[in-house]
Amino acid sequence: MAELLIVQLAASEMDNFSYLVYCPETMQGAAVDPSMRPEVLIAEAKQRGVTIKLLLNTHGHQDHVAGNQRIQALTNVQLAANPTDVPNPDLPLSEGSVIPLGNAAIEVLHTPGHTPGSLVFKTGKRIITGDTLFVSRCGRADLPGSNVEDLYYSLQRLKNLPTDTEVFPGHDYGPTPTSTIAWELENNDFLKCPDLQSFIKLRLG
Repeated sequence: MAELLIVQLAASEMDNFSYLVYCPETMQGAAVDPSMRPEVLIAEAKQRGVTIKLLLNTHGHQDHVAGNQRIQALTNVQLAANPTDVPNPDLPLSEGSVIPLGNAAIEVLHTPGHTPGSLVFKTGKRIITGDTLFVSRCGRADLPGSNVEDLYYSLQRLKNLPTDTEVFPGHDYGPTPTSTIAWELENNDFLKCPDLQSFIKLRLG
């Protein structure tokens, strides 16, 4: 099975990252969270000779999905998202969904908390975490639809992934654009919380 490649792209004035994920054998790709500058994703795909077949959303906040229509205007692109957050996707995603892409696949983890339908996309030992986990931080839990307890348990899942798992976040909020679970366990105060109550105090305090 092919190993998917991930290209991280600056995508808005709000420090959003979007991602081009593609199979180097078939050159079929997925656009993840096109944000406010979908033209950046489109140009990157064109430069690399990648055909975008899928549009994936980690969650439904406008700063991540604003560019959806521009990507969907391309030929034969299917929208894949959690319908709790993004209405009427072509491919409804939930916990355990597997998204074929070229000669490989993307696994879906449902990680509610920042939003009810938040997803993490996993390929090999790399995860695209949206606004669930940032480098040195985590997503907000005080927004409409957020749930701080759900966020805590979603982060517990992520912190138990192999320590060499690479983290590709939804925003450029940390000291580096990407990290690893090992680095987060050492440096992210939200992952170091010993229990739910301490997490709630830190996240909502």
